[in-house]
Amino acid sequence: MTACSPPSHFLPTSRAEIEALGWPQADIVFVSGDAYLDHPSFAAALLGRVLEAAGYRVAILAQPPWDSADPWRDLGAPRLFYAVSAGNMDSMINHYTANRKRRGEDAYSPGGRIGLRPDRATNVYAQRCREAFPGVPVVIGGVEASLRRIAHFDYWSETVRPSMLLSSKADLLGFGMGEETIVEIARRLDRGEAVRDLRDMRGVAYLLGSRDPLPAPEQPTIELEAFERVRGDKRAFANMTRTLHQETNPFNARRLTQWHGDRLLVVNPPRLPLDTEAMDRIYALPYTRRPHPGYREPIPAHTMIQDSITVMRGCFGGCTFCSITMHQGRVIQSRSEQSVLDEVRQVAQMPEFKGTISDLGGPTANMYRMRCTKPEVERVCRRLSCVHPTVCKLLGTDHAPTIGLMRKARAVPGVKRVNIQSGVRMDLAAQDDRYLEELAAHHVGGHLKVAPEHVSEKVLDLMKKPGAASFERFAERFAAASARVGKEQYLVPYFIASHPGSTAADMIELAVFLKQRGYRPRQVQDFIPAPMDIATCMYHTGLDPMTMRPVDTVTKLRDRQVQRALMQFFKPENYFVVREALLAAGREDLIGNGKNCLIPARPPKATPES
Repeated sequence: MTACSPPSHFLPTSRAEIEALGWPQADIVFVSGDAYLDHPSFAAALLGRVLEAAGYRVAILAQPPWDSADPWRDLGAPRLFYAVSAGNMDSMINHYTANRKRRGEDAYSPGGRIGLRPDRATNVYAQRCREAFPGVPVVIGGVEASLRRIAHFDYWSETVRPSMLLSSKADLLGFGMGEETIVEIARRLDRGEAVRDLRDMRGVAYLLGSRDPLPAPEQPTIELEAFERVRGDKRAFANMTRTLHQETNPFNARRLTQWHGDRLLVVNPPRLPLDTEAMDRIYALPYTRRPHPGYREPIPAHTMIQDSITVMRGCFGGCTFCSITMHQGRVIQSRSEQSVLDEVRQVAQMPEFKGTISDLGGPTANMYRMRCTKPEVERVCRRLSCVHPTVCKLLGTDHAPTIGLMRKARAVPGVKRVNIQSGVRMDLAAQDDRYLEELAAHHVGGHLKVAPEHVSEKVLDLMKKPGAASFERFAERFAAASARVGKEQYLVPYFIASHPGSTAADMIELAVFLKQRGYRPRQVQDFIPAPMDIATCMYHTGLDPMTMRPVDTVTKLRDRQVQRALMQFFKPENYFVVREALLAAGREDLIGNGKNCLIPARPPKATPES
């Protein structure tokens, strides 16, 4: 182990910066598809600081040009290993819309410029590591790798692809958030162990060669159907997806294996959730909370999160279209109140702070300190959602810790306001009027963004979201809470178009709902099938993997455009698409000048010809 950089420093990003610190080389080089922002919301900074605190020298190779291995060679070989990540987002979702069109901005790049990372960045970066310094271990991780640890459906090529370990040729894949994993890798390699010796670790996946011995049989193991089978058999793919999701509770998950030709993929159980003390140590590290001084352009993501505070991670919602539980886990891991308030004070003392904490939350705003009240049950439970179809009676849903934290955060000297931008879990919030009043009185600036996602009971059930009545109940109670505190405030609901199970008839039902309540969504979420999600399996196979029942899926671009247009029926440019959809569904009653009609009988003057 070697001396790390002084706490006031950014982690080095160039050979000159490494030499200025007096290092002969870095111990670990973290290759990232994001610009280097030294903020705990960014993986390279967080994991880099965790390694630094463990005594290791860490350099960051951020958004390197990838057409050659020269940037890797210029930085120099790491003493222990390369840690490779595509960044905070999957590179394909970062680059492409739901309609597979190239996005115009990358929030994680200087100036918001697109194109500073390659498609499938993890693969490309890992291959450049190999090219630059053969023999140096390569460990891949982050969201992109986590969600591709087994055979998976790839929306952008419409194919089933093998585990990313094959395409990247990495030695090891770390899945999940990775703090304990990356430190254990560093310590064991530093002790002289070979990378193949690390295959006993939790939270890693690896490939066995055709001549390697099979893993020890004493550990409970489930064999997934082989890659070649799931690539061509949709029922087999659905069975694989169901098994994978049933093995995600870190307290009882079993090891998974999957043949890829003559090579065996081994996925060890997830790491155990971090306790509060570990979470506190991670967030107390000396982040500067600023972009590296080498950047000359603002980085949009930094503007969005520089004054935000993460209080917890994980989500027990189990929404089928969401990847959070597959990466962060479904067990809520919370920081202590003192740890959070210390960070609020740090932010409040920064010269550029303007008085507003932009967010106090995480994947959700109101799951702080919520856990199963029976640890002995939590250890054996295989339920995928603690809140669907109903809230589990063993789930602790007390909002008192959240309320106390909100009150103390806004009382910190220098803090004028604390906003809540993380999504509010409405079915939980509606159970606690104290929380709603606190939210309405102090943390909502007139509009609160919420995500009911749909109103069709069939679609909501496939999403593992509460029924439409849950949103109505929350809306009523939020309005009442706002009135009690003397404010007129409104909800801004978000809905998803083209989710598996959602037909044109379901979207017409949603459009009628929006019309009746006066909602005119300016933004529409189009369903994007992210790797390994249950909803992605539905999209690919036409089956709900949990029940094996058929699911209607919208795959054609024209049909997806119809669903989007129905959600924005009020836009003149959507008139003819909506009219055609209503006629096809036999809903002429929604065309005309009546108060319940979605569109008028005659096209508006501003409507372009179809």
